[in-house]
Amino acid sequence: MYQTISEYLEYLEIEKGLSQNTLNAYRRDLEDFSDAFDIFDAEEVDRITINNYIRKLKEKKFAASSVIRKVASLRGFFKWAYSSGIMTKNPASTIEQPKVPKKLPKVVTIKEIEEILKNNLSTEEHVIIELLYSCGLRVSELVSLKVNDIDLSSKYVRCTGKGSKERIIPIGLEAKKIVEEYLPLRAFILKKYNINTKKLLVSDSGKLYNRQAVYSLIHKQGKLINKNISPHTLRHSFATHLLENGADLRIVQELLGHSDVATTQLYTHISKKHLKEVYFSINS
Repeated sequence: MYQTISEYLEYLEIEKGLSQNTLNAYRRDLEDFSDAFDIFDAEEVDRITINNYIRKLKEKKFAASSVIRKVASLRGFFKWAYSSGIMTKNPASTIEQPKVPKKLPKVVTIKEIEEILKNNLSTEEHVIIELLYSCGLRVSELVSLKVNDIDLSSKYVRCTGKGSKERIIPIGLEAKKIVEEYLPLRAFILKKYNINTKKLLVSDSGKLYNRQAVYSLIHKQGKLINKNISPHTLRHSFATHLLENGADLRIVQELLGHSDVATTQLYTHISKKHLKEVYFSINS
């Protein structure tokens, strides 16, 4: 079973161009399933096995979103194994995908963003917050940015998102200003610590920023405004504020790098919720 899983992941990497983080998530899901029932050969699996696994996940109080992801991993794997001739049947072909209750993403207000930016931030921390919020970057896209991915004269950021899809995002005046201020400091740090890297984000102690470091920074800043936030909160806020200020849904879809506009439409519900709150605060 483990060998078949490895072949599937190789297929996803080469043919689908999925990121290493996504591949790792698929591997965990598939190996967890295999371990749960001591499955030696994929051919042993039938629909009952998969239903029992789903029931086990629910009994263990896994979040609905986690169950959905794990089932999606199984469906993709068994579909590939059957179409590749590795299996004589697809045991997941009639398994229904569980539905997750729609949950509106958490956002921060423009005033709260301004409060964070007034905190005692280092220059590179200021750059991180500006790029997450004003460009709507995913944290993985942010830490992968190279210096030449930002064109300050043309005022845009080039990033590579999910499925190795490249997109161009305009960079605002404030973000442009702080990046211009940061670049000479970055050059000084690289020279000081004898570092050779094209990555944009380097801390003043000479360390490259990774996902965990960015999460820690944003969580810390959230505490200062009494909110539990993550880098994705700033991405959600970017989209919401654009729509609230009249941006076209398709434009926001392009800026976020969503392949399906239905994903972007979720933010319209946040905007409507915001409008109701404003209305009732005025008329109460």
